[in-house]
Amino acid sequence: MACLLETPIRMSVLSEVTASSRHYVDRLFDPDPQKVLQGVILLYLLQQETSSTELKTECAVVLGSLAMGTENNVKSLLDCHIIPALLQGLLSPDLKFIEACLRCLRTIFTSPVTPEELLYTDATVIPHLMALLSRSRYTQEYICQIFSHCCKGPDHQTILFNHGAVQNIAHLLTSVSYKVRMQALKCFSVLAFENPQVSMTLVNVLVDGELLPQIFVKMLQRDKPIEMQLTSAKCLTYMCRAGAIRTDDNSIVLKTLPCLVRMCSKERLLEERVEGAETLAYLIEPDVELQRIASITDHLIAMLADYFKYPSSVSAITDIKRLDHDLKHAHELRQAAFKLYASLGANDEDIRKKIIETENMMDRIVTGLSESSVKVRLAAVRCLHSLSRSVQQLRTSFQDHAVWKPLMKVLQNAPDEILVVASSMLCNLLLEFSPSKEPILESGAVELLCGLTQSENPALRVNGIWALMNMAFQAEQKIKADILRSLSTEQLFRLLSDSDLNVLMKTLGLLRNLLSTRPHIDKIMSTHGKQIMQAVTFILEGEHNIEVKEQTLCILANIADGTTAKELIMTNDDILQKIKYYMGHSHVKLQLAAMFCISNLIWNEEEGSQERQDKLRDMGIVDILHKLSQSPDSNLCDKAKTALQQYLA
Repeated sequence: MACLLETPIRMSVLSEVTASSRHYVDRLFDPDPQKVLQGVILLYLLQQETSSTELKTECAVVLGSLAMGTENNVKSLLDCHIIPALLQGLLSPDLKFIEACLRCLRTIFTSPVTPEELLYTDATVIPHLMALLSRSRYTQEYICQIFSHCCKGPDHQTILFNHGAVQNIAHLLTSVSYKVRMQALKCFSVLAFENPQVSMTLVNVLVDGELLPQIFVKMLQRDKPIEMQLTSAKCLTYMCRAGAIRTDDNSIVLKTLPCLVRMCSKERLLEERVEGAETLAYLIEPDVELQRIASITDHLIAMLADYFKYPSSVSAITDIKRLDHDLKHAHELRQAAFKLYASLGANDEDIRKKIIETENMMDRIVTGLSESSVKVRLAAVRCLHSLSRSVQQLRTSFQDHAVWKPLMKVLQNAPDEILVVASSMLCNLLLEFSPSKEPILESGAVELLCGLTQSENPALRVNGIWALMNMAFQAEQKIKADILRSLSTEQLFRLLSDSDLNVLMKTLGLLRNLLSTRPHIDKIMSTHGKQIMQAVTFILEGEHNIEVKEQTLCILANIADGTTAKELIMTNDDILQKIKYYMGHSHVKLQLAAMFCISNLIWNEEEGSQERQDKLRDMGIVDILHKLSQSPDSNLCDKAKTALQQYLA
């Protein structure tokens, strides 16, 4: 390449290149990479001021052909700075040359090896492309295609939106060219995705007197090409999820949802079925009513079972191309089906039951947990997590299929995104009514979960501590001791000072569950009392919200319920003063929690109650109880009166 650029090219060579462009095109597909690179001479010609517009146009066309070759071709062209050269070409007054440059840019930007950021490096490029939209139907088609491929995430959406993408592209939806309409539609789908600002704007845009959502609805009618139906359904789905269209709007319930269900049928191509199911999963994910409607539309739950039947048995396929196609899409189909089942079963018990009763469904999900594809594994875990919200299924199907075994295997070694969902599901399997709880405990879950609490990922820390909290609920003393030993008091303190509020709340929940039932409270406080009292003090003195303080006071109330453990409170004047302070707090929740502590300390039937009552009276607790017995809050008033009776008994 350096040699070519160092040698000026004579005009006679230029005319020769023009005459023999076929020869150059032939070279581009030569297996010898050196010959392919020779084609880059075109890039040099493209930038020469002495080159005629016709020659430059032809160079852009041939470069576009080169870019359609292998990914290595595109990489080579990118290394030679083809994008700035083509963008420079867009400043030409010649429309044919502009179109050739745009066509080549479209090919390069749609290649997976091209970084989207290259479109946004120069701030003048986007406004110039917007201005070129009006030049011809080809500029419209190529520019919209470039935008839809290069718009990845909120930053890109904002740039395009701020440069008038909505206004400039909206009228293209009524273009006479199908390709232009289609690319404009794709643009709107990527602009609206998870973007309330764009979605709210789209709702009110008028094109030829018609609102944009109405145009989208027309485009998803059955007589329109499938690609158009699907993309329109995506636009409406994304606008709905972004809060711009209500979930009970007719355009969603009567148009978008049925259209997406149609895309899941056997009649559709495999790739259309994948896209239809994934979009539908996203549409209904947060809305129970849409989940119910979808579940009874066109036998969707049974229809999805067919997604697992690819590739068909090899003997039935004589066409190798078909087998290759089926294999390629098989994992995408399974992933899409798992995603849609997860959304369908997110809230409704009857729907979950229908899904689980679908042929071999639990076996399919369990198989999905060990697939080689990370995406399929993640979708299978999500599906299982959704179904694990059912108490009934945890007691039956999950136990029958020993789901916990493959799940524990997944938890041993998986990427974080899978670990987050799998550990979240483990939290459900560890609830006290789940028959899986015992075998999970026996398979080394305590160490695994304690390990998760040390993760840098806050979601994993939350799930680790949450699962331990569920494990400790009404558990035997041995399990509680195992948890404390594996977790260590050092780690407990780290979790109590975690910057993530959920981690802190679940850690307090764990402590509360560990400190329940008297023999357990006394046993744990006899070995870890000093550290736990330090932790309680640490939280009550910190800058925390009401819920955190309430949980901490409830832990103190549990300690006060112990036989010997309560002495750790009675001999700690600092803690007693804190309880007194919270009895007079302005927030009723905290007053009630402090009241529980006092009630447990002064209960008459317990040994040493007289001494405890006397000490608390000397601190002024009885005076506070008298005040609280006049409280307008009936609950607080009753608790104060009950406590005062202990003094009178």
